[in-house]
Amino acid sequence: MTVYDIAAELPSIDVLRDRCKALAVLECILGGDEPYYAYTRAWGDNEAALMSNGSGDEWAVVFTSAGAFIRAFDHESAMTPYRDPDHKLWPGLLDGIPAVFRPQIEEPAFGDEEGQFLATAVLWRLHDDDRWHAGEGIMFPPPSGPYDTDPDGSGWLEILLDDIVDRYVAFAEDYYEIKVDPTVIEHVVAHRPLTDVVVQALNPEVAVAGLHEAVAAIGYPVARA
Repeated sequence: MTVYDIAAELPSIDVLRDRCKALAVLECILGGDEPYYAYTRAWGDNEAALMSNGSGDEWAVVFTSAGAFIRAFDHESAMTPYRDPDHKLWPGLLDGIPAVFRPQIEEPAFGDEEGQFLATAVLWRLHDDDRWHAGEGIMFPPPSGPYDTDPDGSGWLEILLDDIVDRYVAFAEDYYEIKVDPTVIEHVVAHRPLTDVVVQALNPEVAVAGLHEAVAAIGYPVARA
Protein backbone atom coordinates (compact mmCIF):
# COMPACT_ATOMS: atom_id res chain seq x y z
CA MET A 1 0.00 0.00 0.00
CA THR A 2 1.39 3.35 -1.09
CA VAL A 3 -0.03 6.81 -1.60
CA TYR A 4 -0.74 5.86 -5.22
CA ASP A 5 -2.96 2.97 -4.13
CA ILE A 6 -4.84 5.26 -1.75
CA ALA A 7 -5.25 7.93 -4.44
CA ALA A 8 -6.87 5.37 -6.74
CA GLU A 9 -9.40 4.27 -4.11
CA LEU A 10 -10.38 7.41 -2.22
CA PRO A 11 -13.95 8.63 -2.84
CA SER A 12 -15.02 12.07 -3.99
CA ILE A 13 -14.35 15.05 -1.74
CA ASP A 14 -17.96 15.23 -0.55
CA VAL A 15 -18.11 11.54 0.31
CA LEU A 16 -14.74 11.76 2.04
CA ARG A 17 -15.97 14.67 4.16
CA ASP A 18 -19.01 12.69 5.27
CA ARG A 19 -16.85 9.70 6.19
CA CYS A 20 -14.53 11.89 8.20
CA LYS A 21 -17.47 13.38 10.07
CA ALA A 22 -18.85 9.90 10.74
CA LEU A 23 -15.55 8.78 12.26
CA ALA A 24 -15.53 11.82 14.52
CA VAL A 25 -19.10 11.14 15.66
CA LEU A 26 -18.25 7.52 16.43
CA GLU A 27 -15.35 8.77 18.53
CA CYS A 28 -17.68 11.16 20.36
CA ILE A 29 -19.73 8.12 21.34
CA LEU A 30 -16.92 5.71 22.15
CA GLY A 31 -13.89 7.88 22.85
CA GLY A 32 -12.69 10.01 25.71
CA ASP A 33 -11.13 13.43 26.02
CA GLU A 34 -8.48 12.66 23.41
CA PRO A 35 -10.35 11.22 20.41
CA TYR A 36 -8.53 9.07 17.88
CA TYR A 37 -10.57 10.73 15.11
CA ALA A 38 -11.81 14.32 15.23
CA TYR A 39 -13.43 16.88 12.96
CA THR A 40 -13.51 20.66 13.16
CA ARG A 41 -15.35 23.17 11.02
CA ALA A 42 -13.13 25.94 12.35
CA TRP A 43 -9.69 25.12 10.93
CA GLY A 44 -9.00 28.74 10.10
CA ASP A 45 -11.20 29.43 7.09
CA ASN A 46 -11.37 25.70 6.32
CA GLU A 47 -12.62 22.45 7.82
CA ALA A 48 -10.37 19.60 8.87
CA ALA A 49 -10.53 15.95 9.84
CA LEU A 50 -7.77 14.76 12.13
CA MET A 51 -6.39 11.40 13.25
CA SER A 52 -3.82 10.86 15.98
CA ASN A 53 -3.07 7.50 17.56
CA GLY A 54 -1.12 9.04 20.42
CA SER A 55 2.07 7.28 19.35
CA GLY A 56 3.33 9.73 16.77
CA ASP A 57 1.27 8.66 13.76
CA GLU A 58 -1.33 11.02 12.37
CA TRP A 59 -3.20 12.28 9.34
CA ALA A 60 -5.21 15.33 8.43
CA VAL A 61 -7.68 16.08 5.66
CA VAL A 62 -8.18 19.80 5.12
CA PHE A 63 -11.27 20.79 3.15
CA THR A 64 -10.75 24.16 1.49
CA SER A 65 -12.67 26.31 -0.95
CA ALA A 66 -10.37 24.93 -3.68
CA GLY A 67 -10.65 21.23 -2.84
CA ALA A 68 -9.04 18.92 -0.31
CA PHE A 69 -5.51 18.34 0.96
CA ILE A 70 -4.32 15.23 2.82
CA ARG A 71 -1.19 14.90 4.89
CA ALA A 72 -0.12 11.69 6.65
CA PHE A 73 2.83 11.11 8.94
CA ASP A 74 4.12 7.73 10.09
CA HIS A 75 6.90 8.13 12.63
CA GLU A 76 8.34 4.69 11.81
CA SER A 77 8.36 5.15 8.03
CA ALA A 78 11.74 5.15 6.31
CA MET A 79 10.41 8.22 4.48
CA THR A 80 10.18 10.34 7.62
CA PRO A 81 11.86 13.75 7.32
CA TYR A 82 13.67 12.92 10.56
CA ARG A 83 15.90 10.59 8.56
CA ASP A 84 17.60 13.76 7.29
CA PRO A 85 19.50 16.25 9.51
CA ASP A 86 17.64 19.12 7.82
CA HIS A 87 14.28 17.32 7.97
CA LYS A 88 13.92 17.41 4.20
CA LEU A 89 10.86 15.74 2.73
CA TRP A 90 11.20 12.51 0.76
CA PRO A 91 11.96 13.40 -2.89
CA GLY A 92 8.88 13.89 -5.05
CA LEU A 93 6.37 14.06 -2.20
CA LEU A 94 5.08 17.49 -3.21
CA ASP A 95 5.90 17.44 -6.91
CA GLY A 96 3.01 18.94 -8.87
CA ILE A 97 0.97 20.17 -5.92
CA PRO A 98 -1.12 23.23 -6.87
CA ALA A 99 -0.03 26.54 -5.36
CA VAL A 100 -3.49 26.92 -3.80
CA PHE A 101 -2.53 24.24 -1.27
CA ARG A 102 0.71 25.96 -0.27
CA PRO A 103 -0.88 27.33 2.96
CA GLN A 104 -1.30 23.72 4.13
CA ILE A 105 2.42 23.09 3.64
CA GLU A 106 3.08 26.14 5.78
CA GLU A 107 0.52 25.22 8.45
CA PRO A 108 2.30 25.27 11.87
CA ALA A 109 0.30 22.28 13.12
CA PHE A 110 1.88 20.17 10.37
CA GLY A 111 5.46 21.16 11.09
CA ASP A 112 8.33 20.68 13.50
CA GLU A 113 9.65 23.24 16.00
CA GLU A 114 11.36 25.15 13.19
CA GLY A 115 8.24 25.21 11.04
CA GLN A 116 9.48 22.54 8.61
CA PHE A 117 6.56 20.61 7.08
CA LEU A 118 6.50 16.98 8.25
CA ALA A 119 4.84 14.28 6.17
CA THR A 120 5.45 10.84 4.74
CA ALA A 121 2.45 10.89 2.37
CA VAL A 122 0.59 13.77 0.71
CA LEU A 123 -2.47 13.80 -1.55
CA TRP A 124 -4.68 16.51 -2.99
CA ARG A 125 -7.69 17.06 -5.21
CA LEU A 126 -9.20 20.22 -6.65
CA HIS A 127 -12.97 20.45 -6.91
CA ASP A 128 -12.90 20.16 -10.71
CA ASP A 129 -10.44 17.22 -10.70
CA ASP A 130 -11.68 13.78 -11.63
CA ARG A 131 -9.26 11.99 -9.31
CA TRP A 132 -6.88 12.34 -6.38
CA HIS A 133 -3.24 13.20 -6.95
CA ALA A 134 0.10 12.53 -5.30
CA GLY A 135 3.63 13.57 -6.20
CA GLU A 136 4.72 12.02 -9.49
CA GLY A 137 7.51 9.48 -9.70
CA ILE A 138 8.04 8.87 -5.98
CA MET A 139 10.66 6.16 -5.48
CA PHE A 140 9.68 4.30 -2.33
CA PRO A 141 12.30 2.72 -0.07
CA PRO A 142 12.71 -1.06 -0.29
CA PRO A 143 10.79 -3.08 2.33
CA SER A 144 12.68 -3.79 5.53
CA GLY A 145 11.03 -7.19 5.89
CA PRO A 146 8.15 -9.41 4.69
CA TYR A 147 5.61 -7.45 6.74
CA ASP A 148 6.73 -4.01 5.62
CA THR A 149 3.99 -3.31 3.06
CA ASP A 150 3.30 0.34 3.89
CA PRO A 151 6.47 2.36 3.17
CA ASP A 152 4.92 5.83 3.43
CA GLY A 153 2.30 5.49 6.16
CA SER A 154 -0.56 5.88 3.70
CA GLY A 155 -2.08 2.74 5.19
CA TRP A 156 -3.40 4.88 8.04
CA LEU A 157 -5.83 6.35 5.48
CA GLU A 158 -7.39 3.00 4.56
CA ILE A 159 -10.18 3.58 7.10
CA LEU A 160 -11.54 6.19 4.66
CA LEU A 161 -12.01 3.75 1.77
CA ASP A 162 -15.24 2.03 0.69
CA ASP A 163 -14.96 -0.71 3.32
CA ILE A 164 -15.01 1.85 6.13
CA VAL A 165 -17.72 -0.02 8.07
CA ASP A 166 -15.76 -3.26 8.26
CA ARG A 167 -12.55 -1.39 9.03
CA TYR A 168 -14.16 0.55 11.87
CA VAL A 169 -15.61 -2.63 13.35
CA ALA A 170 -12.10 -4.10 13.34
CA PHE A 171 -10.66 -0.87 14.75
CA ALA A 172 -13.15 -0.76 17.64
CA GLU A 173 -12.42 -4.38 18.50
CA ASP A 174 -8.67 -3.77 18.50
CA TYR A 175 -8.50 -0.28 20.02
CA TYR A 176 -11.48 -0.22 22.38
CA GLU A 177 -11.62 -4.00 22.85
CA ILE A 178 -15.36 -4.09 22.17
CA LYS A 179 -17.54 -5.73 19.55
CA VAL A 180 -19.84 -3.39 17.66
CA ASP A 181 -22.78 -4.09 15.39
CA PRO A 182 -21.83 -3.29 11.77
CA THR A 183 -25.37 -2.08 11.06
CA VAL A 184 -24.97 0.59 13.73
CA ILE A 185 -21.68 1.74 12.22
CA GLU A 186 -23.32 1.75 8.80
CA HIS A 187 -26.10 3.97 10.20
CA VAL A 188 -23.55 6.59 11.24
CA VAL A 189 -21.44 6.30 8.07
CA ALA A 190 -24.61 6.85 6.02
CA HIS A 191 -25.27 10.07 7.98
CA ARG A 192 -28.67 8.97 9.19
CA PRO A 193 -29.86 11.08 12.15
CA LEU A 194 -28.33 10.08 15.46
CA THR A 195 -30.74 8.54 17.96
CA ASP A 196 -30.49 7.19 21.50
CA VAL A 197 -30.98 3.68 20.13
CA VAL A 198 -27.93 4.04 17.88
CA VAL A 199 -25.79 5.76 20.51
CA GLN A 200 -26.59 3.31 23.29
CA ALA A 201 -26.00 0.34 21.02
CA LEU A 202 -22.41 1.56 20.95
CA ASN A 203 -22.11 2.97 24.45
CA PRO A 204 -24.94 2.32 26.96
CA GLU A 205 -23.58 5.04 29.24
CA VAL A 206 -24.09 7.83 26.70
CA ALA A 207 -27.25 9.54 25.41
CA VAL A 208 -27.80 11.81 22.43
CA ALA A 209 -28.59 14.75 24.71
CA GLY A 210 -25.07 14.62 26.11
CA LEU A 211 -23.54 14.58 22.64
CA HIS A 212 -25.71 17.22 21.00
CA GLU A 213 -23.22 20.09 21.20
CA ALA A 214 -20.22 18.05 20.04
CA VAL A 215 -22.13 16.37 17.21
CA ALA A 216 -23.65 19.66 16.07
CA ALA A 217 -20.17 21.18 15.96
CA ILE A 218 -19.11 18.40 13.59
CA GLY A 219 -22.10 19.07 11.36
CA TYR A 220 -23.79 15.70 11.74
CA PRO A 221 -27.62 15.33 11.93
CA VAL A 222 -29.36 14.48 15.20
CA ALA A 223 -32.90 13.07 15.31
CA ARG A 224 -35.53 15.40 16.71
CA ALA A 225 -36.81 14.46 20.15
